[in-house]
Parts: sequence; C-alpha cells; structure tokens
Amino acid sequence: MRKFTTILMTSFLAVVLAACGGNEENDQAKNEDQTKTDETAQQEQMEDMQKKLEAQQVDEKKTVATVNDQNILGNQYNSALAASQGQMQQMGQDPTSKEAAEQIKNQTIESLVGQTLLLQEADKKGYEASKDDINKRLDEVKAQFKTEKEFEAALEQSGMNMKSLKAQIAEDIQLQQYVEKELPAGDITDEEIKQTYDQFAEQGKAANQEVPKLEEMKPQIEQSLQQQKQQQQLVQQVDKLKENAKIDIKI
Repeated sequence: MRKFTTILMTSFLAVVLAACGGNEENDQAKNEDQTKTDETAQQEQMEDMQKKLEAQQVDEKKTVATVNDQNILGNQYNSALAASQGQMQQMGQDPTSKEAAEQIKNQTIESLVGQTLLLQEADKKGYEASKDDINKRLDEVKAQFKTEKEFEAALEQSGMNMKSLKAQIAEDIQLQQYVEKELPAGDITDEEIKQTYDQFAEQGKAANQEVPKLEEMKPQIEQSLQQQKQQQQLVQQVDKLKENAKIDIKI
C-alpha cells in the first residue's frame, strides 16, 4: 500500500565566523573557501543523483500495465518508484545502477499489479471508505506536520494534490478493511513467540549483546510475527487472483 510520504531536501549551509584579523583571518578565509567547495561538491552530487533517479520515471500519462482492463498510469508508477528508490537509498544501496534500476522497475510493477488486483477484489466485496473515515485519516496525516503551510509544501513536493491524496487515503482504507476481514493473520501461539525469541537470544549471545527477557519482548515479537503472516496471506491472495486475471505489462 502506498502511503503519503515527503522528501526533505538537505541544505548545506556555510557557517561564517567573524574574522579576527591577521593570519587568523587568512586561515579562516581558506577554511571558508574549502567548506564552500565541499558543500558545492555535495550539492552537485545530490543534483546528479536526483537527475538519475528522475531518468527512471516514465511519462505520467503512459499506461505501464493493464489489469483486467484497468490501466495503471505513469503517475502511479512514478510515485511507487520514488518510494522504492528511497528505501534502497536508506539501505545504503545505489538505485541508479543498471541492475538495481531493473530490479526496482520489476518490483514496482509487481507491487502496483498486486495492489490493483486486491482493490478490484475489495470493490467486488463491497468495501468502501466513508467520508468520515477519509477525513479522520487526513487529519492524522496533517498532524505529522507542524503547520498547514508545511503540509501543503510537502504535498506539492510529493507531486500530489488534495484530491489525489484523498483518493489514496480512500484506497488505503478500503484495502485495510478488505485485509482485516478477508485475510486475517490469525493468532500467534506462545510456541511461535518462544521459538522466535530463542533465535534472537542466540544471535545476541553470539554478538556478546545483552538480551531482554522474553516477557519484555513478547509484544514486539507477536506484532512482528503477525505482520509476517499478514504479508504471506497477501502474497498468496495476489498469486491466487493472478490465476484468473488478464495482466498486460507495457514497460
């Protein structure tokens, strides 16, 4: 499920110290020049990386795939692509290499196809987000920002407007309803929690790290296992829906 995300561009600002005169002034000037040179180089690297990332995008109106006669457009693809690129960068990997770019493209398409299939199934089942649900979720999104102006700037930077954001929120709620009712993760047993904890404790011991007690970690482990089971359920359901779906990938 795509979420409303923001990209915060880091600005590199030079720190100018007051000159004290004499040789100190010359040394300081040299330091300032070097700082500015480093900052310029960093800024150029960022701009170069951004150009490479944007080069992977497609025309916003281009149909990238068709799922049961429903088109997935370039603007949807570009949004999901940017999120995947950001995740790869956070992991310290270069999303602009030839191999990574192909991997991200395939993952993005697969994700969008899966999401479309699930939404189509949710429509068939009659799941729908109410206006109250949408507005409540929108308020939660806005609460992440200090001011309305900051929110609007982030919205613009993400390439979305209020209409598209509300549409995205409606889809997220619809999918959430569908998954909770049709694909419940099920209960997590104490045995599963204990097994996961033992594996974690063994790894911690090997790394000479102090491991919290089982009772302290139990809620966290249970949540993690539920998420894993939910993900497995989703993958299995998408595979099942693909069997009778008409899917045409166009990029």
